[in-house]
Amino acid sequence: MTKYEQLAEMLASCKKIVFFTGAGISCASGIPDFRSADGLYNQDSGQGYAPEQIISNTFFKRMTKEFYKFYRTKMVYPDAQPNSAHKFIASLQDTKEVSVVTQNIDGLHQKAGSKIVYELHGSILRNYCMDCHTFYSLESILSEQDIPVCSRCGGIVKPDVVLYEEPLDEDVIKKAIEAIYYADCVVIIGTSLMVYPAASYLQYYQGDNIAVINKEATSSDNGAKVVLHEDIVKVIEELQRVYHA
Repeated sequence: MTKYEQLAEMLASCKKIVFFTGAGISCASGIPDFRSADGLYNQDSGQGYAPEQIISNTFFKRMTKEFYKFYRTKMVYPDAQPNSAHKFIASLQDTKEVSVVTQNIDGLHQKAGSKIVYELHGSILRNYCMDCHTFYSLESILSEQDIPVCSRCGGIVKPDVVLYEEPLDEDVIKKAIEAIYYADCVVIIGTSLMVYPAASYLQYYQGDNIAVINKEATSSDNGAKVVLHEDIVKVIEELQRVYHA
């Protein structure tokens, strides 16, 4: 039995599945990951600051204009579309109870049709005035050339994404952990599992049906039944070929 067949069998036998996803799942949609050679952290910000420094709360507060220049050009991909991996996950909802716990902020899981998505690090699609909390769309943020300000009160509008030095949303964390805890199966896709506290939530899983699909080794490899260090889209295409619900 191939690893693809093993994974297909695992998915078919389980009712409650959690997909724990990271930046790697969106690479085929044209969105770079963070830590690979071509990833965000290895790109020149063009501003004399390291990308990791720019996407911190301190930098946002002190140098908001420079933050937005980087954010609009390096972190937002409004034309990106879900790839076969996003779509496959969404398709399983027809016969399974599927939850997605994602570290991504791109909204592609929802765009593919996934209904239960816990966004640990927020979303580029939501933006709020820091003073009166008025909602603003991504389009309104991109239409501005400077710092976006609230049309109602004049406050600065901030993307609903978790920057370095900021806590994660406690309600989202609670729901994500609950989904992982009660899952029959957890499939880890496109994440190095190096980002904490997000990666630590996997410890709440009570079962032994773990699969890892990631180009590089992860800390969950040793405890997984199936490990595929391959291109994610290729794995999904092979999986679709052998999967039968």
